[in-house]
Amino acid sequence: MVRLYEQGIPAWSYMSTLFIFILFHSVTIRGAALKQEAPLDSGATLLNHSMALVQRMETLLSTGNGSDITLRVQTIYMDEVKVIQAHSQILTLQSDVFEDLLIRRNDSVVVLRETSDCAAVFDKFVRYLYCGDVSVRLDQAISLHKLASKYHVLGLQHGLTQYMTQHLSSDSPNSHVVSWYNYALKIGDTVLRDSCLQYLSWNLSSVMQSGEWSAVSEDLLLSLLQRSDLILQSELELYEALEAWINHNQPDASTVESALRALRYGMIPPQHLFRLQKQSLLMLKYYESIRDLLYLAFQFHSASPIQLAKYFDVNCSIFTPRNYLSSSWGSSWVINNPTRDDRSFSFQTQLGPSGYDSAKRVTWNALFSPRWLPLNARSTYTELSAMQPTRTEGGRPRIIVTPATSSPDFAGVSFQKTVIVMAKQQGKVVVRHVYNFHQSTEEAGDFLFDADLQRRSSEYLIDSSLYLHIIIKPLYQALLIARK
Repeated sequence: MVRLYEQGIPAWSYMSTLFIFILFHSVTIRGAALKQEAPLDSGATLLNHSMALVQRMETLLSTGNGSDITLRVQTIYMDEVKVIQAHSQILTLQSDVFEDLLIRRNDSVVVLRETSDCAAVFDKFVRYLYCGDVSVRLDQAISLHKLASKYHVLGLQHGLTQYMTQHLSSDSPNSHVVSWYNYALKIGDTVLRDSCLQYLSWNLSSVMQSGEWSAVSEDLLLSLLQRSDLILQSELELYEALEAWINHNQPDASTVESALRALRYGMIPPQHLFRLQKQSLLMLKYYESIRDLLYLAFQFHSASPIQLAKYFDVNCSIFTPRNYLSSSWGSSWVINNPTRDDRSFSFQTQLGPSGYDSAKRVTWNALFSPRWLPLNARSTYTELSAMQPTRTEGGRPRIIVTPATSSPDFAGVSFQKTVIVMAKQQGKVVVRHVYNFHQSTEEAGDFLFDADLQRRSSEYLIDSSLYLHIIIKPLYQALLIARK
């Protein structure tokens, strides 16, 4: 009989003890301390030796002592075989799929057929079943997630989904965000899919300048081009990135035409449209496919909003701006020590994106309050230089954005205000949150609702400062025709 650890304990007895211990404890993907579910008696002290148990489980797996089954992991379409000595009680505890396999087995050898990527990390997967934690690299996440899904190990499956959503901004030469999106789409993981799509949309400028961009699939590209929440420098930047993507991927003509027709040419200044018509090989080749859109864009740039609304549907996408970071559309705002006191800030934007309004500017006033009080309790807002005293009681962060003056030029135009909050993740500055509010409201009511700005290590702060970018998006209004 096999004996363990020199104390002469029979293997079956030691295995049973471990089995019972694991049964009443939970595990996590990162090997956090095992949690005792029953509350402690009054006056009792918890002696936690769970990490020692994890180490013993790891030793048990590596030595194979007391094992009663052999896992032969065969790589599909290859001759590679990985052999793992395991214990049926542990495998069946963690996976109902293993339970079914082991019930139906004829001998102590179980043959498992896996793809090469899954076979390469199968030992990590089994280690998780024994120890409750696993070290993960970006290029291993999908393979481990496949195994967790196949063998119904839900804790690992959910832990890996969380890992991927938290590491979208990590640097990788393998275009991991796009591959994670495609994988999530394939398996129907809506949480991971939406997280990847949001990351790509909110950080599109940096994505278009990385190796991630060329790996974007045709379907994903067309999906991104339809969105109004893209955050990028300008529509011209998007056109140039699309041209580079087409040159690299060489899609069929129908895909190119669909992509080109999804661009918002009205948001590109006329001088740049003229240049593209003469110098862009892509536009020269597909000019007839987008002639009507270019004609509409030039009409947009030559008329006032009211005149335009008389003849066109101004609510269509060609007249709707995305979130542009260039100075014509807004300004960045870095607030040092944001919990200290109220801050004010002024900036200018264009009245509208059309060439007709290109020379007209609007001045905007922004007020940030770390601990908001009702407006009637504030000093006069127009006194921008007056700072509020520090308040330590209650309240939560608020931001207010209003035009400094009113103007007849505002006729036919409403303004959507977008406040972007930046953060640093894995050493990279990315978009943390986006808040939208309209002309009918001065402020974003849910602004930083859950943020803890008191902590210097807050995920909303970069080097103890709050990094914001305010965007003003002019939206053209349809005319209301009075009934006779």
